[in-house]
Amino acid sequence: MKRKIIEFILVFFCFIFQCTFFKTISLGGIVPNLMIVLTAAFGFMKGSSEGMFVGVIAGLFTDILYGNGIIGLFTLVYSCIGYGNGLFHRMIYKEDVKFPLMLVALSDFFYCFTNYVLFFLLRAKLDLFYYFLHIILPEMVYTVFITILFYRLILRLETALESDEPA
Repeated sequence: MKRKIIEFILVFFCFIFQCTFFKTISLGGIVPNLMIVLTAAFGFMKGSSEGMFVGVIAGLFTDILYGNGIIGLFTLVYSCIGYGNGLFHRMIYKEDVKFPLMLVALSDFFYCFTNYVLFFLLRAKLDLFYYFLHIILPEMVYTVFITILFYRLILRLETALESDEPA
């Protein structure tokens, strides 16, 4: 239970950090997605159920702020990202940062592409190449860069949480 509360608080503070500080350091209107970094990291560090839990919390926060009255859409996307990353739980060496960076990049691509399909393609805005070049690719690069900075902190927190758990 202590783990879940700490994860909830971590997601909350990272969401606030993303909505305030990261908005001020946006590049061309592109903001890195710290919620994807957290969801993916907890997914491949602890498994699908933990990734889905963090994804649901991150998705609910995103739905409340950016959902335009639709609760559950981002929750579904983030929980799918957490579940998908959790599938690699047994195959990954947590301290090696290369594979997690690739998973975060793929997760961000999935998130951005889903946003394109749900919010642009269904409104007949069909210029996928433009959206990919000006939105998806810069956000992926920026999110991966932020992952390089934040991944070690998340890994330390996860190690501390693991050491507090009973065997």
